[in-house]
Order: sequence, then C-alpha cells, then structure tokens
Amino acid sequence: MSVEEVSKKFEETVSVSGKVQVQHPLNSKWTLWYTKPAVDKSESWSDLLRPVTSFGSVEEFWAVHENVPVPHELPLKSDYHIFRDQIRPEWEDTANAKGGKWSFQLRGGHGDVDELWLRALLSVIGETIDEEDSQINGIVLSVRRGTYKFALWTKSQEKEALCNIGARFKEVLKLGEEEKIEFFPHSASTAKHAQPAIIL
Repeated sequence: MSVEEVSKKFEETVSVSGKVQVQHPLNSKWTLWYTKPAVDKSESWSDLLRPVTSFGSVEEFWAVHENVPVPHELPLKSDYHIFRDQIRPEWEDTANAKGGKWSFQLRGGHGDVDELWLRALLSVIGETIDEEDSQINGIVLSVRRGTYKFALWTKSQEKEALCNIGARFKEVLKLGEEEKIEFFPHSASTAKHAQPAIIL
C-alpha cells in the first residue's frame, strides 16, 4: 500500500471514529500515531510523525482498527504508535523520559504480524499486560526491510514491574523460551551500541 493510500485510509478513519456510539469505555483514552516514510532528507522526525485519531471505547477502537491498513500493508520505514492520550511517542516526552522499551524483532515474511499486532494492541489498551499501576505508555510497530519491530514503552525502569510486564509481553507475542526480548532505557537511546538493561 502506498503512502498516499495509507494517508487516504487515515482520513476516512477519522470520520468513521466520530460516528461510533460509545458503550464500553476503556480505562484510558488512546491515540493512534503514524510515521510516514521520509521522501526528502530534510524532513525531521516531527515532520513525519502525525496523530491519526483518538479512541476511548472498545467500539471506537474496533472502528479505527477495521479502517486502517493492517501492518503487512504498510510501506517500508513507516510506524504505528498507540499511546495514552497526551503522550507523544517520543522518548523526550516527559511521560517517557524516565522509562524505556521492551523490544522484539519479528524477522522474515509478514507471517503472523497482523495477528500479533492485534494481540499486542488489545493487551495494551485493555491493560491486561500491565495490571499493577499503568506502567505502559504505549506500543510501537516499525516496518523495516525483512523485519517488524515491536516496542512496548514504559514510564519507569523499576526492574520488578518491568520483568512482570516483559514476561506477559512474551506471552502476548507467543514467544518461546528460546526467543528473547530486550529492555532498553530511553536514556540510552542516543548511544550508538546500547546494550539491553534486561533480557528475557
């Protein structure tokens, strides 16, 4: 799917999500963001990152989900971000600055990427992956050559909570014991060869 087709689909989504009758509210309001691939080297990250729409109920979520491209249809170098309302998907945002991200790369063809993304989304917005105290700020899916990168963003680096969240994240992604996920603090985001703080 081309960048233009994705953008058109997003415009349609915004109009669809406003027509849903709210029946089952979520605990938090969430915003879908999209990073389009750069077409010009002068474009900054902020130029490429755009909010698409927000949702605060189960019905609004499904209206959005059913009207945006699934991950395997996205162009290379694009990203989906689902973050709590009022939190930008940037590590510099004050809500993210002291946190980090659990990261996993799904290599090879698209395989189950659409199903895994949906499972991850439902666990984040339903807050089942983070039952203690809302440690999760959002989730990102990045489309790169030969791989899809999942990143679960947290607001802190509290090890015990992170290990519990990481273990649940592995279950959501249907990962076996031999498959590893890594936690990187956002403070290490600018380091060239940052090492993970935790590996599960």
